[in-house]
This record gives sequence, structure tokens and C-alpha cells, in this order.
Amino acid sequence: MQFETNYQCYIFNFFGEFNQFDQEIKKKKIKFLDLYNFSIAKFLPYKGKIQSRFSFVMIFLLGFFPLIKLLKKNRPDFLIIHLITSLPLIILLFFNFDTKFILRISGYPKMNLFRKFLWKLAFKKIYKVTCPTQSTLSYIKSLNIISEKKISLLYDPIINVAEVNNKKKEFIHQDKDYFLAVGRLTKQKDFIFLCKAFKKLIKKDKDIKVLIAGTGEDEKKISNYLKINGLDQNIILIGYVENIFPYFVNAKAFILTSLWEDPGFVLVEAAFSRTLILSNNSKPGANELIKNNYNGLVYKQGDINDFHSKFEEIYNLKNVNTLKINSLKNIKKFTLFSHYQQIKKLILEREM
Repeated sequence: MQFETNYQCYIFNFFGEFNQFDQEIKKKKIKFLDLYNFSIAKFLPYKGKIQSRFSFVMIFLLGFFPLIKLLKKNRPDFLIIHLITSLPLIILLFFNFDTKFILRISGYPKMNLFRKFLWKLAFKKIYKVTCPTQSTLSYIKSLNIISEKKISLLYDPIINVAEVNNKKKEFIHQDKDYFLAVGRLTKQKDFIFLCKAFKKLIKKDKDIKVLIAGTGEDEKKISNYLKINGLDQNIILIGYVENIFPYFVNAKAFILTSLWEDPGFVLVEAAFSRTLILSNNSKPGANELIKNNYNGLVYKQGDINDFHSKFEEIYNLKNVNTLKINSLKNIKKFTLFSHYQQIKKLILEREM
């Protein structure tokens, strides 16, 4: 609520997800309800399937009564459910509150039996459900577990314009003759496809250079592939980068190979940096944001030959600036101010 003054906001910090905003929260009119730093939650394990499930159960038990107390005592107008969703939804099943519950869906939801059962029951009492992309919105509608009037499209606040403009100015010791890929080194990002696609291109042009920024569980796998195929001098893993925007600004093009994104933060960041984008047409995310020869170049997902064809176009493009401008226009809906306008409209509107 950076752009509002007439409000009282509470943030419930379950997993330490708001710790990074501690200083900013102190400056605002925000009540910080910190479950994470003042309980055993801080010491719970979050890596590993069994350990994370155990931690989730503990967080659920620790947060159950404090959240009920907040809702009964302070009676907020709205509760926005984000990231930790099952706890408030289960509470909603057993209690009646004046508070309107808004569920924020982040990422394309995987509908296991528990989630579908919980949503089907809780959605009878929920006020609104917001989705980050049209694909996710259409999917939620297709489940037929909530009235379409209660489902809204709400784009993520990915870009803080003033902050990002400052970040873009940072100097980096890096030649500008490189292509850039960004993301966690996971199966979803499909960087192995990127490496395979560039293998043939590098054989033709030994000067091609690709930087991959990020860390993750597939780092060793990708690193081994590069060494075995003699690509480690051309495709370089640069690890996690605190400020990625100067790398976007100086790149010849940003390349996205993800199997899916929802919506695709790196695409938005690249577009705002006025970086030429070469993306696949994966769903959800990329297929909504990037249209071929309008605001970027698009190749068929998983098709190396099509990737090569579109990559070669980069060197012969005559409408590069037009693509960049269209891309910038297209992502203005992902700014912090745009998100504020959307959510303000959402919470002020009344059900038909």
C-alpha cells in the first residue's frame, strides 16, 4: 500500500518470507506479526520432502490460534492469502468472520486431491480469487468450483520503476558481447536444452558467449554437460547475481527456455531493461507475454531447429528497437503502481 495513507495493514510472517522487507515495513503503517523469528519456526528444516512437510504441520499449529485471534479481535476488512494458503482456508471452513478472504494464486497450481477438496469447500465462503496470468485464470474457471464473478486477473508487482532504474545504472565488469539466460538451475528452466541448442551454433562460431545466472539442484548436471561437450568456455555459469539488471541491459539478447512460467518474472525484467527477447512459446507464461516479431522472437518449445532459425534472425533484425519498445509497453501492467491500482479496484468493488 505504498500509494495509500488511509489504511491499517497487518503482515503475518510465517516462514520468514517478509524478513527482507523489514526496514521498509518499519517505515510504513504496517503491523508486523512475526511468527517466524520469535518461535521455533526459525529452526525448522525446510529442505527435503519429509522435513518440509513436518515444518508445514508445525507452522500450521503455531499459526492457527494467532491468526484466529487477529481476525476476531481486529476484524480486518480483507485478508489476502498469499503463499501460506491452507491455514487461512481451513480456518475459513470452521469459523465465520466479517473479514473478506481473498486468495492470491501464485504460479500454476498443481491440483492434488487435498487441494481440490479444500478449495471446493473453502471457495463457497471466499470473497475473491486472483490469478497472475490468463492461463491460470482459465484453468481455475475450468475447475467449476467457484463462481466466475469471483475470479479476477491480477498481475504481479514485479517492477518498482524508480528502484529498477537505479539498479540498471550499476557498472559491471563484463563485455557486452554475450547472450543471457537467468533462473534457478532446475528442470523447469530447461537449461540443458539451451546448452544442446548452442552446441551446434558454437561449432560454427567459436566467439559465441552465453551467461547463465542462477543456482540450483541441476548445477552439477549442467556443469558436467558443458565440460564433457567442451562448451564451458562459451557457456558460463556465473551463479546467483544480486542485481541482474545491468546484465540485462548489456546483453545482446535474453533467452528463455523454461518449460513453463507464471507469469515469468525474468521476461518482465528483460522487457523493462529494453533487452531483445528470444523466448519459447511455453504455457503458461511465455506464450502470453511474448508474441513473435511483435515484442520479441519466439521459437517452438523443445524444437532445436526452430531455435536455431530464430537465433539466426537476431543478427539480421531491422526492427530491433520496435520490438524492444513494444515489449516495454506490454509489461507496464507489471509495475508496482499498476498492481496497486488493480488491487484497489478489486477490494473496493462489491459483489454483483
